[in-house]
Amino acid sequence: MNTANTVPARAIALVVLLTLVWGTNWPLFPVAMREISVWTFRAISVTGAGLVLLFIARLRGQSLAVPRAAWPTLIWASVTYLVVWNVASAYSAILIPSGQSAVLGFTMPLWAALLSWLVLSQPLSRRQALAVVLGAGSVGLLMGPGLMAYADAPAGFGLGLLSGFGWAVGTLVLKQRPVSLPPLVLTGWQLLIASVPIIVVAFWLGEGPWFMPSPVSIAVIAYITLVPMSIGNATWFTIVGLLPANVASLSPIMVPVVAMISGAVVHGEPLGGLQVAAMACSAAALSLVLLKPRRGG
Repeated sequence: MNTANTVPARAIALVVLLTLVWGTNWPLFPVAMREISVWTFRAISVTGAGLVLLFIARLRGQSLAVPRAAWPTLIWASVTYLVVWNVASAYSAILIPSGQSAVLGFTMPLWAALLSWLVLSQPLSRRQALAVVLGAGSVGLLMGPGLMAYADAPAGFGLGLLSGFGWAVGTLVLKQRPVSLPPLVLTGWQLLIASVPIIVVAFWLGEGPWFMPSPVSIAVIAYITLVPMSIGNATWFTIVGLLPANVASLSPIMVPVVAMISGAVVHGEPLGGLQVAAMACSAAALSLVLLKPRRGG
């Protein structure tokens, strides 16, 4: 077997974990933001996740120090990925069905494939190119009917696509200028960097008296902070370190499938033949990227 084209077993296990953690997260967004704004929600979850990850890293004896030369890369990657992604994806998930918002956010592989070719000179293999085409087909199957079905669809779809583009840029920044930090430390600092502009805007837009959200809202926000934001982002940056940029960017393409099923269960979102076809495209794309054919020897 050609080991150069083999995806590590650890990476596959991490992709499965990421798919479950992030996929079941999307239907929770509308619940988390029933009582608070998008900016307040993200200020809490992003800051909390960053502090949790750095605390765990310190307990494990890892140094939290960041080389001075690495700060520009961390800041640029954090703004393009974590700020754009967290804000745009949250708005998108409350304007259109959360499962469809997830599909749009995960157009990231399409953007990353193009940017990898332009910036990193990483041409796609035939299998990867076909995976991108299938991913685009999945998005197209959902976007067409959705534009007619939802009053806020143009804004929701636009923000969903913007979140995917920001994620792709941030991922490629780290691949082009790798930062030698443990995944927990890298993720924690990026989350805290991203929290700064989000907190500023949250206070700037804040109106009305302070209040305590309901126990349900607090529980959902706490879960999102500790599991999808903390564990999910740490898992993602570990995958980025294990795989080439164009492969890593395609690895979470099954997340929208789980998100759509979860949205149908939790919110009664559409899940018919069109959605099943879109999920089949996503599943085929993931298999093309992760399940490499064996070669002689």
